[in-house]
Amino acid sequence: MSQNQAVQASLTKSATFLVLTINSSSPSALKTIRSVLASVSDLAKNVVLRDLNSQFSCAVGIGSDAWDALTAGTGLGRPAELHPFRQISGAKHTAVSTPGDLLFHIRADRRDICFEFERQLLAKLGDAAAVVDDTQGFRYFDARDLLGFVDGTANPVGPAVPDAVLIAGEDAACADGSYVVVQKYVHDVKAWGGLSTEAQEAIIGRTKLDNMELDDQPDGHQQAHKTLATIEDDDGNEYSILRDNMPFGSPGSGVFGTYFIGYSRRLWVIEKMLERMFVGHPPGKHDRILDFSTALTGTTFYVPPPSVLESLGSD
Repeated sequence: MSQNQAVQASLTKSATFLVLTINSSSPSALKTIRSVLASVSDLAKNVVLRDLNSQFSCAVGIGSDAWDALTAGTGLGRPAELHPFRQISGAKHTAVSTPGDLLFHIRADRRDICFEFERQLLAKLGDAAAVVDDTQGFRYFDARDLLGFVDGTANPVGPAVPDAVLIAGEDAACADGSYVVVQKYVHDVKAWGGLSTEAQEAIIGRTKLDNMELDDQPDGHQQAHKTLATIEDDDGNEYSILRDNMPFGSPGSGVFGTYFIGYSRRLWVIEKMLERMFVGHPPGKHDRILDFSTALTGTTFYVPPPSVLESLGSD
């Protein structure tokens, strides 16, 4: 069995982002949830047998308060950086903090496989948990967002992935786990479409057609999204995160969005990225993509190794 959950799974054609809160009014909620989390791998096997080529995976994240409640008396260590998503308020835009105790990041090349896993999962949970967000994402052409740009270009690849996303010796009790932050953004595509391609490219920091990186602006000037979302140490070494963002929406309802999901070995890296975007770097010069994209949610989770999930069902 893998020592870590499927945070490194390859990009699929479909995904479900399911965020739940624990039903505190149910006396058996914690017991039920522990049992379900411990059996996620069995549920996954039951569904994946429908199509062994579907590239199915599910990563389970646990929020800060839920971690304390679910692991009480187990002796499991608390992840060093785990805490609720901290609201970030800039002069013009805010990264909101919203409820969420459990995250199920469900991925497959077939929408029906994602659907069936979610259906069986929620049936097992019953009234132990309540759905607070259920978003279906899809791959859009060559991994583009609904603003028309390729998304996830800066992701680490190959041997660099584990070092970027998996906790190691710095927090040995929680090694092979990962932090994950999710945000649901909706876009004003009419206003965005009113910009010239050159203006859009200046905001993103890449060319729209062929995804070529543009030069950074001098220090102190308005920086592009790709620059503000890049975190480096004092020696210029970049801290990578793994994004598996997906578009979502409905043209008939006028909803066009991007579901941001970022996995990281270091939670502070994603938090610093969001601070630079919403507050600005320098402060006051926020990420101009936020003038067209509004964050509706913001939640942080810890994704433990499979062995930890299985141990929750031992009581």
